[in-house]
Amino acid sequence: MKPLRPFPRPGQRGIALPVMLIMLLILLVSSIYLLRSSNSTTLTAANLAYDAQLARATDFGLHTGFQWLSQTASANRATLNANVAGQGYRATMNPRLSVRSGEFWDGSRLVDDGKGNTIRYVIHRMCTLASPTNAPNNYCVRTTANTAELGNAVRIGDSMKTDGALFNGVPQTHFVITARIDGPRGGNVITQMVVLMAI
Repeated sequence: MKPLRPFPRPGQRGIALPVMLIMLLILLVSSIYLLRSSNSTTLTAANLAYDAQLARATDFGLHTGFQWLSQTASANRATLNANVAGQGYRATMNPRLSVRSGEFWDGSRLVDDGKGNTIRYVIHRMCTLASPTNAPNNYCVRTTANTAELGNAVRIGDSMKTDGALFNGVPQTHFVITARIDGPRGGNVITQMVVLMAI
């Protein structure tokens, strides 16, 4: 009689090891992306906080410019017909200039907000000439309330004169106050405010 031999063992053909390696690779890649995502979220939040801080500082420049403009308009309106370089006031505004051009900031004023920030602001009157707003050839952006009723071409008592401006009350001249801060980390923020005053 022949001795019994054990059945030959088949070769291992399991796929558990490659599947586990692929799962580990996926976990490794996803952990790297999670780390990068949390870093970029932290940087974005820090940048937004930094921009908000700079924007608050520029608001101080807008407020300072508005205070001077308001006090000057109530004390001596004629002062606003000419440039006042020491206060950052320009009686004219060139619509072709950008806030990024150096000429836009000519005559601007520097103020310190007491927190270590230096803010530059300039006030432009939206007129073409440094003269009174009603002077000949001085074109200013001016508005007033429109009280005309719907359906009427001309209100009762109004003139039909076609070569003159008609205002319903005292017209208000537009002023643009622009403030800018150059941050310590190379960032800058520019904010603007439009002010309407009857002068």
